[in-house]
Amino acid sequence: MKKIMVAAAVALIGVFALAKVCIPQSNAAQNVTYQKDAKKPAKKKVAKKKAPKPDYKPYKDPADLRPEGTWKKTSETKKHPDLTQAKNLVIRVSLKGNRTYVLENGKVIYTMLSTGGVYKKGKSVTPTGTFRIEGGRGDSFFNQGLNEGALNWTSWDPNNVYLLHSVPTNASGKINIKEAEKLGKTQGSHGCIRLSIPDSKWLMDELPAGTKVVIKDI
Repeated sequence: MKKIMVAAAVALIGVFALAKVCIPQSNAAQNVTYQKDAKKPAKKKVAKKKAPKPDYKPYKDPADLRPEGTWKKTSETKKHPDLTQAKNLVIRVSLKGNRTYVLENGKVIYTMLSTGGVYKKGKSVTPTGTFRIEGGRGDSFFNQGLNEGALNWTSWDPNNVYLLHSVPTNASGKINIKEAEKLGKTQGSHGCIRLSIPDSKWLMDELPAGTKVVIKDI
């Protein structure tokens, strides 16, 4: 009798084991197996951000400054200050910043888009340092050697070699548009400081002789 009971128990255990093996896997288990076999999606390439252009301007641009390349209008939308009544004037030129500032008592009262001398071997052809506005000035000039002229010039050099003047003109007196559009954007002159036509006339008419001119790379 005991042998029969033992045999029955063994048979019953075998049935349960066989049933466990034959039971189908659940959907979750199947999904896990499928997911393991699936290929991973390719990673998207992230474009590298370009480094921002260095800002060499020593003073923040005013809110009313016109877009770079503006040469027919004043650099700021506001009216030019009266320089004949100003005290302790200084003209501050930033060659790499492409800006020329008018300061009164150390404060910027007007910002102008400008273009200084090109850089050769890391050095601008515009001399840096401290100078003074000279007595020389005029409505226009043309340099035969450079095949270039300008309007409204004001000298900051005893020999009238280096000037503040308008964007350049050709032999017939017409504006060189390609060069004019560099105003406030990049360097381009042979050493002088280029300004918009209205800005250059304003300085020619009102900037007193003896005014300090400070020219720096930045």
